[in-house]
Amino acid sequence: MSPAPPPDLPNVQHTLLLTTIHNLHDPPAFLAHPVSIAARTSTAGLRILILSPFFRAPPHADGDDAADGLADPALSRTAHWDDVQRLLTFVYVQATKVAQDMGNILLDIDVLLRDPADDAFPERIVHEAERIFSVVPHDTVLPELPAALQTRRAEIVALEPDDHLPHSAPRPPPPADPSVPPLYPVVALGGTFDHLHAGHKILLSMGAWIARRKLIVGITGDALLGKKEHKEVLEPLAVRTARTRAFLALFRPRIEHALVPIEDVYGPTGWDPDIHALVVSRETLPGASAIAERRAALRLPPLRTFVIDVISATEASVDAEDAALLRTAKMSSTYIRAWIVAHPRPGADPRT
Repeated sequence: MSPAPPPDLPNVQHTLLLTTIHNLHDPPAFLAHPVSIAARTSTAGLRILILSPFFRAPPHADGDDAADGLADPALSRTAHWDDVQRLLTFVYVQATKVAQDMGNILLDIDVLLRDPADDAFPERIVHEAERIFSVVPHDTVLPELPAALQTRRAEIVALEPDDHLPHSAPRPPPPADPSVPPLYPVVALGGTFDHLHAGHKILLSMGAWIARRKLIVGITGDALLGKKEHKEVLEPLAVRTARTRAFLALFRPRIEHALVPIEDVYGPTGWDPDIHALVVSRETLPGASAIAERRAALRLPPLRTFVIDVISATEASVDAEDAALLRTAKMSSTYIRAWIVAHPRPGADPRT
C-alpha cells in the first residue's frame, strides 16, 4: 500500500474506502478525516466497506452462509441494535456533511458492513472503484482482504487515521433477553425512498441487520405522493424500488428482499401473519401504533418494534456531536428535491 496521498489528489467518479473497527461500542472517530478525503475526491459514488468479524451473522441465520459455525453466539444483532445504528450514523454523517459542503448533494454514499470470511463479497464494488483507500486505527490491522480486493492490493492508498482517544475497556455482552432473539425471521419497514439518501440507508440497513430470512420493504405508491413538495422531480415508484433493491443487494444479499408498493400506512403488516418485527423511525412511531391496533383487531401476532432514533436526531442513541452534525447534514428527500429544482442539469431527467 502506498503512503498518504498528496494534497492535490485528482478527483475520480467512484471511490472505495476500506476500514475495520476495534469494537462495536466506540464511535470510529479515527475515520473522520479519511472519510472527508474520500468524499472530497469522489464525484459520483463513495462506498465505505467496514470489514470485521463482528458482522458475522448469528448461528442458524437461514440463507446466510457466514453463519455456518463461524459466529460468536454471544453477538446478538438485536442486542447490538444501538451500537450498529450509532456506527452507521457516524460514518454516514461524516461523508454526507462533506458532500454537502462541496455542493455535491447527489453523491451516492453506501456504508457496508461485511464479515471478511463471507464469500458473498460484492465484487462489483471493486470493479467500479477507480480509487481504493484504506485506513485502520493505530492499534488495529485490516483483516484479510477478500480475493476480489487482493488483486488490486498494490493500488490501495493508505490514509492516516485521525488521532483518537484510547479504546474503552471491552464491555460485557448485553444481558440476554429470552424474549428477543438474535435475529427475527421476517422484518418489515416502509417509506417513500425518494432520491435514496443516508437516512433511508440507515433505516434499510438496520432492518436488514436484524432480519434472518426476509426483509419486507413497503414503498409508498405514486398516488399518495401528489402533495409532496417539488413533486415534479419526485422519482417514479419503479425508480425508487430499483434503487432500494440495489442497495439492499449490496448490504445483505443473502436474505430475501420483498419490495412492495403500499397505498396505506399498513402495507403487508396489516394482513400478513408471517412478519415478526417492525423497524420505524422516531417520526413514524404513530404508524407503528396504528399497525399494532390493526393486527390486534385481526388477531394477528404482535410485532416487536425497533426504533431508528438517528433519522430525526432527537434522541440520545447517537452522541451529541454526531446529532448536531446530523441536524446540519440535511438528510431528507425534500431537501434533495429542492436542491435539484434550484440546480437543473441540462438534458438530465431529475426523476431518474
